Amino acid sequence: MAMILLFFLLAVSAVSADQDAFIGVNLGMDLSDMPNPTQVVALLKAQNIRHLRLYDADRAMLLALANTGIQVIVSVPNDQLLGIGQSNATAANWVARNVVAHVPATNITGIAIGSDVLTTLPNAAPILVSALKFIHSALLASNLDRQIKVSTPHSSSIILDSFPPSQAFFNRSWDPVMVPLLQFLQSTGSYLMLNVYPYYDYMQSNGVIPLDYALFRPLPPTKEAVDANTLLHYTNVFDAVVDAAYFAMSDLNFTNIRVVVTESGWPSKGDASEPDATLDNANTYNSNLIRHVLNNTGTPKHPGVPVSTYIYELYNEDLRPGSVSEKNWGLFNSNGMPVYTLHLTGAGAVLANDTTNQTFCVARDGADRRMLQAALDWACGPGKVDCSPLLQGQACYQPDNVIAHSTYAFNAYYQKMAKSPGTCDFKGVAIITTTNPSHGTCIFPGSNGSNGTLVNSTSLAPSSNSSDSAGGCLPKHLYGTIPYTSSTILCVLLMTLAFL
Repeated sequence: MAMILLFFLLAVSAVSADQDAFIGVNLGMDLSDMPNPTQVVALLKAQNIRHLRLYDADRAMLLALANTGIQVIVSVPNDQLLGIGQSNATAANWVARNVVAHVPATNITGIAIGSDVLTTLPNAAPILVSALKFIHSALLASNLDRQIKVSTPHSSSIILDSFPPSQAFFNRSWDPVMVPLLQFLQSTGSYLMLNVYPYYDYMQSNGVIPLDYALFRPLPPTKEAVDANTLLHYTNVFDAVVDAAYFAMSDLNFTNIRVVVTESGWPSKGDASEPDATLDNANTYNSNLIRHVLNNTGTPKHPGVPVSTYIYELYNEDLRPGSVSEKNWGLFNSNGMPVYTLHLTGAGAVLANDTTNQTFCVARDGADRRMLQAALDWACGPGKVDCSPLLQGQACYQPDNVIAHSTYAFNAYYQKMAKSPGTCDFKGVAIITTTNPSHGTCIFPGSNGSNGTLVNSTSLAPSSNSSDSAGGCLPKHLYGTIPYTSSTILCVLLMTLAFL
């Protein structure tokens, strides 16, 4: 036992706490299921999120992130891995196109090569380390190797016999990959990327793992899990899995590589076979996770050593195939409304996602003009919004197009209805934003008289072409000088049934 404790003390000192832990977020795999990049970045800034992981290197997203200071991990998708792992030139071209073209304006700090490659794409395992080396060589040639670290995210399932953590080891069949991989991480000062999902550990344990232990809920000392070899007490699954990774690396004689958790979270909704995928459990897990990470408590094996973590994920992905839970890992819906309000009292400003006191309702980018006109007519008619500021000569008449005018009307209705759920939808052509759309002398309801930047400076810019206002049955009350009449109000009432 004395030798074991001595080994433990030496291992603790091997990984230093030279920086604070941070919380980041993953931006889902299907960008078509989310707001446009400008709106995504506005939400990140409003939530004080300074770390983002992308599952690719989407050009529009990287351009939107320019000059924000947000630290970004870009990724080589699995379907590009074979080409990059077999060709130094292909890797160099990828770095030139997806990294060099964007720095330093966009603060890229990491490159993730593939995702869960050993467990989901085992045929690519033999070239995984080559892919990391080729990408790193390209960074070295561009003098970016110190700024940008290269690694690859692993599923925690590659760790066997994970409890007690001190007995953990990597699946021996992956030794020909893991040993050179860890050598690469060590030599380049990079970190082990690990995906940690206590939700799945709990679901697959057949009742062995208590729900409270998975959710970071406080446990009495008698309920804590104790590693008999080290006498370390574990109060949650997350710490146990992270320490299992540290012990597994120690088993291969690597003791100075830090773990960064690239994915962790809890689904807020599930089907009948997933009764614990609930709003309350998702809120509890993510709130406790954020608090645990930002407190720099570290793990029992490495107390005080930060375990920076990326939450999976920023938005729900309604179009994602698979089970109900696969669509519901997000902190926010695609309209910008929080799925639930995190319990983060005392945890700082990061991801204090109660946006109900700082949100506006605006026209969705790319929305159909006829749908916008129909929604605008309804808001200014049956919706009982005061649209007089949109009349010619008034403060919000310019820009004179259906996008700008519907944005004003949508927001006025949303604010009038006290930002109640469902009041910023308008058949899918509206979206919630944290960016104040007021401009010039046009002060939007809910802005407390303060102006802000435009949600999308392209779509809301003044236009000399008023053809956007064509269509609908009330064009003149907004785009001409004729005020409301009984016939125009009747027209709105007749179309209401078709719209609602």
